[in-house]
Amino acid sequence: MTARLRRYTPFATSGLQSLLQYRSMFAMTAMTAAAGAAVTVFLWRAVYAGTPGRGPGGFTVEDITTYLLVAQILQVLHTNRVDDEVAAEVYRGDVAVMLVRPVSYPVMRFFACLPVVGANAVLVGLPVLGLFTLLVPLTAPRPADLLLFTVSTVLSVLLAFCVNLLTGMTGFLTTNTWGVRMVKQSVVAFFAGQLVPLALMPGPLAALAKALPFRGMIDSPLTLLLGRYDGWAEAAGLVAQQLAWAVGLSLLCAALWRTALGRLEVLGG
Repeated sequence: MTARLRRYTPFATSGLQSLLQYRSMFAMTAMTAAAGAAVTVFLWRAVYAGTPGRGPGGFTVEDITTYLLVAQILQVLHTNRVDDEVAAEVYRGDVAVMLVRPVSYPVMRFFACLPVVGANAVLVGLPVLGLFTLLVPLTAPRPADLLLFTVSTVLSVLLAFCVNLLTGMTGFLTTNTWGVRMVKQSVVAFFAGQLVPLALMPGPLAALAKALPFRGMIDSPLTLLLGRYDGWAEAAGLVAQQLAWAVGLSLLCAALWRTALGRLEVLGG
């Protein structure tokens, strides 16, 4: 197992080296994330400002501020460029090179995106969180909730990778994946709870969102962070649901990749 994993280490290191060549990109990403968070945070704070105690959905002003801010940061972590790069490799025909390498393409893509996730967390997520900590009051999580959130965030990153990989692999069916990526981005942002917390959605719509894998990308980690769960059984259930979707989507990625190999057809070759 260790020997197999070592095969993928060069992909992670090369990804890190390429990132370091574009340091200004992280400054732009941080400014964009901060601006997006400011719009949503101050809009929702205005909605909750006149509500004493807990407002709609059981959120306090501090709760909804924390939810929306961390949701924006999680979205940055999920932007791992896998969908863009896979679609581009399929279009150019570079994906065919992977057929002669003794590695799994989906696993290689996962290792290659790890530096992106780590860099976004350190160079974008932490500065944005620090900035808003100085600007607005936030809800301080309990240590146990913070631990659950950390585990849930790792699973949310894996879910985002699978969703993005599946989106990128639509390049085997269409040479223009821009529209697919835009639809994916909108669907995920809504049903994950990034734009509107699931607790504020109408009952049937919230039930649908909770049944989809996208919930595990935003709403589940934030439910755990804010302690909005009823006992350890519910907390464990949220993590278990994330894990089940992560395993299921990983298997789906592997199956679709094997299917794509059988009908590999690249423009120009």
